Amino acid sequence: MTPPVSIVIVSRDRPAALARCLTGVAQLDYAPFEVIVVTCPAGAKVVTSRPDAPQIKLISYDAANISAARNLGIGAASGEIVAFVDDDAVPEPLWLRHLVAPFSEPRVACAGGYVIGRNGISFQWQARTVDVTGTAHDLDLPGDAPVVPTPPEGQVIKTEGTNMAVRRSVLAEMGGFDPAFRFYLDETDLNLRLAALGHLTALVPLAQVHHGFAESPRRARDRSPRDLSQIGASQMVFLRKHCPQKARKPAWRAFVRAQRQRLLRFMQRGPLDPADVMRLMRGLRHGGKAGETRGFGETPPLPPADQPFLPFPGRPDAPRIHLSGRPWQASRLRSEAAKAVENGAIVSLFIFSPTARRHRVRFAPDGIWLQSGGLFGQSLREGRAIRPWLFSSRLSSEIVRVQKLRG
Repeated sequence: MTPPVSIVIVSRDRPAALARCLTGVAQLDYAPFEVIVVTCPAGAKVVTSRPDAPQIKLISYDAANISAARNLGIGAASGEIVAFVDDDAVPEPLWLRHLVAPFSEPRVACAGGYVIGRNGISFQWQARTVDVTGTAHDLDLPGDAPVVPTPPEGQVIKTEGTNMAVRRSVLAEMGGFDPAFRFYLDETDLNLRLAALGHLTALVPLAQVHHGFAESPRRARDRSPRDLSQIGASQMVFLRKHCPQKARKPAWRAFVRAQRQRLLRFMQRGPLDPADVMRLMRGLRHGGKAGETRGFGETPPLPPADQPFLPFPGRPDAPRIHLSGRPWQASRLRSEAAKAVENGAIVSLFIFSPTARRHRVRFAPDGIWLQSGGLFGQSLREGRAIRPWLFSSRLSSEIVRVQKLRG
């Protein structure tokens, strides 16, 4: 018997991204789960315009504080497990099945999965730990089975806010997320608090979501930052809350240097100019000053859910359809794929050109998993850049590559 899960999605000023996220969530092969959307007026219009709107818990919230928004979602969550995914992310269909599996071990309080980047294939984040300065460290995990790692001394297991789940009872007892972290390090603070209470965190390599880095007031479409003030404020709050006093100033200086190096890389690529770098660094330091006096730790226990569980249909045991062809067949295949999605299938469409172009995967707004690239090009970015393939062999290889994620 699978535990009931509440999925919390926070969205603000990104209605198109939210619509795509919900289309992906509607294809989850899991039962039972409910969907809770905490969003602004623009996002609320997206939710209410959907045919499945009566089966979504909608909470209005229009402030720039992701921790407070998530706590509202937890308050409405009636599932045994609360899962989190960002509005600019789309989960693979088997995401919840994989992510929830470690909770069969009673000592596991939290689980986190891997995050796929913008090309739809390479990872943004895999297994990581984090220390009391907020610095993340890569963690080498063999294989793809769930594991409860033992972190190195002075570090804890890190999860990503766009792909994690926590027992609701644990979240309620802890008071959820700390609203002092309005943006950035919100889930990392939770990771340290969980570890301090002796709770175990599992990492689940096959629980994967695609993260798009959608445009926002803090970030442009090319991922270049527009404002670093809240990042600076959260970093300072984090250091005050978790880092020993004598190590705070060196940690802050190292953080500022790292942010400056990041901005210089953007400047070298072209999105930023020297004036942008100076402006953003001023904002970072201004945020740090604000973080020196910002209160934190106001996380009283959360009450039981104020709403009954509201099952969302999803697509448990939905048929899987694989379509494939050449670019000149794409229009016909897209139409065929869209009809299959409307009829309840989970559809993967593979379009291979007679080239060595690298592959990309994207989840289309109409619910199709679309992979395109050259017949002889790379999907996984390691290994040979060009490899001779027969069409049928290449198709079989790519289907096998995604089978554990998509079914």
